[in-house]
Amino acid sequence: MAKRIDVKDLNVYYGNFKAVEDVSMTVEPRSVTAFIGPSGCGKSTFLRTLNRMHEVIPGGRVEGSVMLDEEDLYSAKVDPVSVRRTVGMVFQRPNPFPTMSIFDNVAAGLRLNGVKNRKVVTETVEKSLRGANLWNEVKDRLDKPGAGLSGGQQQRLCIARAIAVQPEVMLMDEPCSALDPISTLAIEDLIVSLKDEFTIVIVTHNMQQAARVSDRTAFFNLAATGKPGRLIEIDDTATIFSNPVQKATEDYISGRFG
Repeated sequence: MAKRIDVKDLNVYYGNFKAVEDVSMTVEPRSVTAFIGPSGCGKSTFLRTLNRMHEVIPGGRVEGSVMLDEEDLYSAKVDPVSVRRTVGMVFQRPNPFPTMSIFDNVAAGLRLNGVKNRKVVTETVEKSLRGANLWNEVKDRLDKPGAGLSGGQQQRLCIARAIAVQPEVMLMDEPCSALDPISTLAIEDLIVSLKDEFTIVIVTHNMQQAARVSDRTAFFNLAATGKPGRLIEIDDTATIFSNPVQKATEDYISGRFG
């Protein structure tokens, strides 16, 4: 079941360096929220705090809170691995497991979670590939390597792999940046269809993409050179692109900087 995210007063550090400062926002369930802003303004760093992936970098830590419905993801009682099962992630470049078949790529997370029933695994793999709009393209070659697929197919395979473990939130860090226009359109269509089941947050440098796929858009920017990234404003996507409150947002969207 899709969940709501509430972030309050979040600061992100790597050692003594503050990368993101004082972010508060709500991400509604069954919606797509896009993060836009110039390179280096903390979008991807903030995205990774939503499933504690930033902690894999030495010195990564946060102050503030990230609530998933009523659960504090940073509570001492919460296991980061369980957070990453609940909050799935799709990365910038497709990263299928190169030595695994298409089937095993999708089944990997299930098996890691202890699912051994072959019938359950097979049904979940098919359902996930259908959910990622990939089944018809790969159903006759499930035993072939996932790395043999095209770039767009590999990215949809990674989305199927994320879907298979039934997360409640899907994070996507520039999922189309390495893809051609036709593959990008397929991923965008998929994102729109997936929001019926998941809460989706996407980082994108493509403002047209944000306008096409998202319900709400958050604009991030640097406070100043060498300063931490900040959330400048968040609103309905149509409002952000047509009538933003902050001049910095308007300047970015109109191409005056960034």
